[in-house]
Amino acid sequence: MPLPLLLQSNSSVLAAVMVLAVVALVAWALQLMQAAADRKEFSLMLAGCMVCSAAVGLATVMVMTFTSVDRIEAQLQAGGVSLDAISIPWDASFDSPG
Repeated sequence: MPLPLLLQSNSSVLAAVMVLAVVALVAWALQLMQAAADRKEFSLMLAGCMVCSAAVGLATVMVMTFTSVDRIEAQLQAGGVSLDAISIPWDASFDSPG
């Protein structure tokens, strides 16, 4: 299912906002972990780890969203991406000599 027109026209703005959100989450996680080290509180360290894992999750969703199959197929049809040059080592036939 292709992305709606509104999302397609603003996808770079949305991507920039999501990147800024991930950077802000990582900065907050580092601040929490620094406070945990200063105060020797384990709960702040756990909070920092939770915020950092939220940033990783958001980054993963962002990558999956902006590299979806529909977007790649649309780029292929437009001639923007060529998969002919991709060579995967384990894709070769086992019968062919090395």
